[in-house]
Amino acid sequence: MKELKKAEKLKKSSRQKRLLELLESDPFVTDEDLSEKFAVSIQTIRLDRLELGIPELRERIKQVADKNYKKVRSIIGTEIIGELIDLNLGQRGISILQTTPEMAFSKTNIVRGHHIFSQAESLAMAVIDADVALTGVSNIKYLSPVHAGDKLIAKAEVVRVRGNNHFVHVKIHINQEQVFRGKFILVAIK
Repeated sequence: MKELKKAEKLKKSSRQKRLLELLESDPFVTDEDLSEKFAVSIQTIRLDRLELGIPELRERIKQVADKNYKKVRSIIGTEIIGELIDLNLGQRGISILQTTPEMAFSKTNIVRGHHIFSQAESLAMAVIDADVALTGVSNIKYLSPVHAGDKLIAKAEVVRVRGNNHFVHVKIHINQEQVFRGKFILVAIK
């Protein structure tokens, strides 16, 4: 009987060790995904996280975003629309925006375009390596409707810098479907 309990503890300890490793490499994995991966209940995952002092997904996203907000030079971190989850200044960045019913037209439940544009533009601003910048030109295209409740994943990439002009491409996806793309020329003000 003692051997059985010892074997269970080893199983739990190895699961918790793997859980820590997995969340270190990808802090955005949901409890549901973890429960499937480890073939245990969601409650077991929550208990493991609690024992290990690992916060829930929303708090993990916030912690990662807080670190990235400190890197931004061109705007204040709180001016970024969405959660800034990855930033390599002067190269690329990623933000997540969870849409809400307040962002949508009440008749259609479709998110207003200015929310989507704001996520894209603020990410483009955040990713450039400049103290002050303005949007000089934007060429945007909405590819399909976004509904309240959809989670928008925006990815920005600095494709070229010519003098004070920073050329940034932003693509926004829901799951794996692209719903928006924008090309921005941001002008660094000296």
